Amino acid sequence: MNFPFYIARRYLFSKKSTHAINIISTISVLGVAVATMALVVTLSVFNGFHDLVASFFTTFDPQIKVTPLMGKTAAADDPLLTQLKSMPEVDIAMESVEDQALAIYHDRQAMVVVKGVDDNFTQLTHFSDILYPDAGSDVQLHAANLEYGIPGIRLAQILGTGAYWRDYLHIYAPEREGQLDMTNPEGAFTEDSLLSVGQVFNVSQAKYDRNYIVTSIAFARSLFGLQGRLSSLELRLKPGSDLDAVKKKMRDVAGEKYQVLDRYEQQADTYKIMSIEKFIAFVFLTFILMVASFNIIGSLSMLIIDKKDDVATLRNLGASNKQISSIFLFEGRMIAAAGAVIGIALGLLLCWLQQRFGLVGLGSTSGAFIVDAYPVSVHFWDIIIVFFTVLAVGWLAVWYPVHHLSSRLLSD
Repeated sequence: MNFPFYIARRYLFSKKSTHAINIISTISVLGVAVATMALVVTLSVFNGFHDLVASFFTTFDPQIKVTPLMGKTAAADDPLLTQLKSMPEVDIAMESVEDQALAIYHDRQAMVVVKGVDDNFTQLTHFSDILYPDAGSDVQLHAANLEYGIPGIRLAQILGTGAYWRDYLHIYAPEREGQLDMTNPEGAFTEDSLLSVGQVFNVSQAKYDRNYIVTSIAFARSLFGLQGRLSSLELRLKPGSDLDAVKKKMRDVAGEKYQVLDRYEQQADTYKIMSIEKFIAFVFLTFILMVASFNIIGSLSMLIIDKKDDVATLRNLGASNKQISSIFLFEGRMIAAAGAVIGIALGLLLCWLQQRFGLVGLGSTSGAFIVDAYPVSVHFWDIIIVFFTVLAVGWLAVWYPVHHLSSRLLSD
């Protein structure tokens, strides 16, 4: 057995001549444990919100989205797009046309994003899961020469249509070709109208719920003058496909003409902000951990003074100065490790209790928020990072005082 570690372990669990040293050592362990617990719980809550937001976007965003790097649209019959659609890993492929327009219903109006989709849109995404009222997986966006639209729930409130509107919803888009005739400004716009299917969608994200209206791709192409073109090619892979490997293969095919984005990359700004918030919280809590580690310095300082006679005995028995210093270094590191283990265990326990019982709610009124309690998701690598961060901070905190005090003690 390692001699310094053996002595340090005996010092950690043995009674000291001064009872205050035991108390301070216990406080040191608890201080590190509380800071570690706070790190685990805070990072897990950020993970919970991250996963919650991701679940919203998966109901609307495709698994993979291919968009042109130059310009807003591309030819639907581009050989590169045909090659991407024909890959063996692709289960469902859908063309989409998306652009801004003006929606007017009676005396209300709003700028909207018209998203034209194929009939297999509900198979590509989980769109049918966010429709209200629920009508199953059958979503009808066109019939004969009639075109239907499904607005986001907040857009329906802004326009005053509700889930079902009796009159036409008029959509205006600027003409893509020709010059504006000031004597006839209405001629600069293409006008078309949509009927209601009696449903709205609710992604629980303002980006979609407030701005988007989903309709058929034929309507969108006619409105924006984009016959034979698309804004994006949206894909769903077969179950069991390796997303990263398929995405890399698609990017090799797409070259510099198209960008291939997964769901996280489609919402890069949102996830980047959440990642920055999580990192900042981690940094601040690490500073708190550093403050808590000063208790270890006090505990070790008193222990070194208390064991002055033991140090003389160990030197007489042949222990080197390096071994004696290592004893107190191990003592501080063991305090940090004990605090890390206890803190992680308590943090995991609190996360489990929050997941199971929702101890901390988001509001006093049930149903006021999307979820009633703070969401929690424990990620394995976060626990590993927290554990080694606590060890690193604790070990760095004890290095200087141990070397400083022990060198003075050994020189006497």
